[in-house]
Order: sequence, then C-alpha cells, then structure tokens
Amino acid sequence: MQNRSRAALAAALVSGLALSACSAAGGSSDSDANTLSVVGYSVLEAANKPVFEDFEGTDAGKDVTFKTSYGASGDQSRAVEGGLDADVVHFSLEPDIQRLVDAGLVDEGWKDNTDTQGIVTSSVVSFVVREGNPKDIRGWDDLIKPGVEIITPNPASSGSAKWNILGAWGHAIQAGGSEKDATEFVEKFLGNTISLPSSGREATTAFSEGNGDVLISYENEAILARANGEAFDYVVPDDTLLIENPAAVTTDSSDTAQAFLDFQLTPDAQADYATFGFRPVVDGVTLPEVEGANDPSDPFPTPGTLLTIDDDFGGWGEANSKFFDENDGIITRLQEETGTLG
Repeated sequence: MQNRSRAALAAALVSGLALSACSAAGGSSDSDANTLSVVGYSVLEAANKPVFEDFEGTDAGKDVTFKTSYGASGDQSRAVEGGLDADVVHFSLEPDIQRLVDAGLVDEGWKDNTDTQGIVTSSVVSFVVREGNPKDIRGWDDLIKPGVEIITPNPASSGSAKWNILGAWGHAIQAGGSEKDATEFVEKFLGNTISLPSSGREATTAFSEGNGDVLISYENEAILARANGEAFDYVVPDDTLLIENPAAVTTDSSDTAQAFLDFQLTPDAQADYATFGFRPVVDGVTLPEVEGANDPSDPFPTPGTLLTIDDDFGGWGEANSKFFDENDGIITRLQEETGTLG
C-alpha cells in the first residue's frame, strides 16, 4: 500500500453529483475497456481515492483509469437503472443492488462471488455531537429527550438513513420492548428530527453548518469529518447496528471490473478503507493509525451489543418491505404521521 498524505486526499474531496464525472448509459465499451465507471454512495468519495491508486499499481490495474459518480445511495441506484454508466456499483445497502438485479443490470449471483457475500465496506451507526458533548448524549434514549435536535438523512433517498432508523428500532427491541414500544420510540426519534437531508454527506454538511445537537451517522463519516478538522465528537452507543455496504459488477462490465472488485477485498485495499474509518470485512488487515478516531491506535471498539440486518431484522428482503415500503412500511407511515416524509 502506497504511503500518502491522508489530509491531502481528504482535502481533494469534491462534494455533490454536479462535480462527479459521469457518462451516458451502459457499461464501458470494448474500446474503453481500460476505463472503469464506478458509481457509489456519497460517503465513499474520499475513501476510494487511495484504493484506485493502489489498484492502478497492480498488474490488473495497469493503464486503468476511473470515472466516478457519487450521491445518495438510493438515488445512485435509480440513476444506474435509468441509464447511468456503471461497471462497478458500491452502495449503502443491499436493496439498492437488488434494484439492479431486478432490472437485469447485475447478475443474480452477485453475492456468491466473494467470501463476504458481496459486502465490501462496513461501519456502525454512531452519534456525532458538538465538541465536548454539551447535551451529554451517550445512548439512544438520550436522543428522545425533550429539546434534543436530531439530523439524519431521509430514508426515501439515503441508504444511511435506513441503517440509522433501524438502529433506533433495534435499540428498543433489544432492550426488551415490543414492536409497539419500538414504534413509539421511533416516533419520538422522528419528532426530535429537525432535518432530513437527501444523503449522508449532505447531513454531515448540515450539521457542520451549526444545525442540530446530534447527527446520526456512520462511524466512518464521523471519523472523516474529524480528520478534516471539524470540531465534532462522536459516540458509538453500547448497542448499535452493523452497517454492511455491498458492491457488485454490472452484467456488461469487463474482466477488469471484476478484478477491481476482487482487489477491494484484499488486505491492502481494506487498510486503505480503514484509514478513512471503515471497519475491515476480511481478516489479515494491518490497521493503520486512524486519524480522527476517538483512539487512533484502537479505532474500532467492539460495541456491547452489535445488531445485524440478517440476525435481527430477517435480512434486507424482509426489512425493506416491512419498514420502508412506500405505501405500507412502518417507518414510511411514521414519517407521514410526523411530517418528516419529505
């Protein structure tokens, strides 16, 4: 893995889809086989830079160039479905890949191609708070206290928002509550929510501009913000939800796209992602000092209770329908009732 200035890489971050490179519909043509189109959710933009560089230093990546598009995960998935050029897609959550499977743009066996079942990066749901944590926010129950103002992305567009809200639901259930208790908890959570930006990156920007008391976020996004000089603190609650981000190649992509996807799961690439706050998904990764982490030398503490989509929510096939169906989802209905649907 190449040595590089992490601060310089982070400073090169360009926010928003408007400045992301993208092209017309379809995978890369034979004449453009050495250009890989990578479409990802917004938080990956900075973290992918060193991974691209390291891949270009391998035999498989020689002479390869990348063009990229980043934005809210659900929006990006719909864009690819609608014709946005993509060789590799890397989204916040599985339903955004499944949309492309249903459209015939990703092979049905995409999860069978890796030992990680298609997962390439991971994190945990965390709370970003003001420096010094003036509201003393330590756990989920602190979020629903009167006067606490929450920012979290909107589940209608953002994958990170779905993780965040399921973390809140899971907290109520794992504490011994019923589904009625969990519904009431999430209703209070949404009642304290003052802003639902369209993506995780936009939510971080809103918080950095001084809005709200707490931002519900990926741990890696909190680490990156602090590494970039933001005067934030962050808290990993004792019980939280494991965030698992999948990636896949599209059906018309080249062998080089699969080689890049394979490279993303090597220890070197996973160490690159760890530098930007992502928890490794494979063994054998030598963790770097992670600038911006609460403890740079031990950046990824194990939560007391770590919930997972598969073990605690029946997998994304069940969870997406139960909670986020546009007509009958539990969270959709609660957003309508609380006026936070957007």
